[in-house]
Amino acid sequence: PTDARIMLVGEQPGDQEDRTGIPFVGAAGRMLDRALDEAGIERASVYVTNAVKHFKWEPRGKRRLHKTPAQREVAACHLWLEEELKRVQPQVVVALGSTALKSLLQDGSATMTSMMNDGHPAPVQHDGRWVVTVYHPSYVLRAPDEAARRQAYGVIVEGLRQALQLVGR
Repeated sequence: PTDARIMLVGEQPGDQEDRTGIPFVGAAGRMLDRALDEAGIERASVYVTNAVKHFKWEPRGKRRLHKTPAQREVAACHLWLEEELKRVQPQVVVALGSTALKSLLQDGSATMTSMMNDGHPAPVQHDGRWVVTVYHPSYVLRAPDEAARRQAYGVIVEGLRQALQLVGR
């Protein structure tokens, strides 16, 4: 919705997202849906987009495997993200991962660690809105062990709850 008070910004479309034109419809999308539900947020009430608008991939047999976008690709797509921010005017933007964070802050050296307090999301003001940084849902899927997956998922839910509190719902 273009009147959403919360905007979620991911990295780039994945294979399924590229094919459907809808963000977060694959496995990471299902993980995000679960976290939104646990945080008490209806997905239909938030604006969901990506910092990079194209799917960067490399062929692996018949599969198209994700490649992290280069900083120049993030910069090239920033204009579209800025237009979305102007149109929607969210009160809170949740950066799902470091690529989204770097694009939102327009700072290639920004890190998730610098945006967290002891491993917990630490909201900051930027350009008149709150920015909450959490792990990208795909990180939960590929984390090295169950403890790391639980911790990363918990950070996502905590950050979404903080976003909800910041908009005063």
